[in-house]
Amino acid sequence: MIVGAAFALVFLVADQLSKEVVRGWVAEHGLFFMHVIPGVVHLEYVENTGVAFGLASGFGYAFVLLAAVVVAAVVIYLLRAPRISRCEVVGLAMLAGGAVGNAIDRAVHGFVTDFIATTFIDFPVFNIADIGITVGVVIALIGFIFLSPAAHEHGATDAPEAGREHDHGR
Repeated sequence: MIVGAAFALVFLVADQLSKEVVRGWVAEHGLFFMHVIPGVVHLEYVENTGVAFGLASGFGYAFVLLAAVVVAAVVIYLLRAPRISRCEVVGLAMLAGGAVGNAIDRAVHGFVTDFIATTFIDFPVFNIADIGITVGVVIALIGFIFLSPAAHEHGATDAPEAGREHDHGR
């Protein structure tokens, strides 16, 4: 649980510090746009009043509540699951840290500060919390499906082994 809390805190602090730097730059200079890797990634200030990809604009406080529910579910799962993989812990912690980071923005500012933009593909502007949420879900799912001790106990990851039983010695 300590490892999970540390990962959540790292994502939360990195997210909030990066957003504060961006908002500070905008307040001082009135504009924020910077090439990081030309043709790949640039930084661009966006006030996102919706959720993923700007959808559901105007429901900010409902998503603050949703973030609280998600974090509570993560904590309950981590405390109650008898055996879990490290990937599950890390992934769920990243998810929780990202959810709290965006919830803080919604509660304090009324919008989420997004600033990382891809140039090589048409993709919505995002932030470090979004990275934590997205990558965290993927890591947690990989851990749950393939690495979880509980999955091994119940045979969820034994499909390749089962196929070898019928290989007849080849």
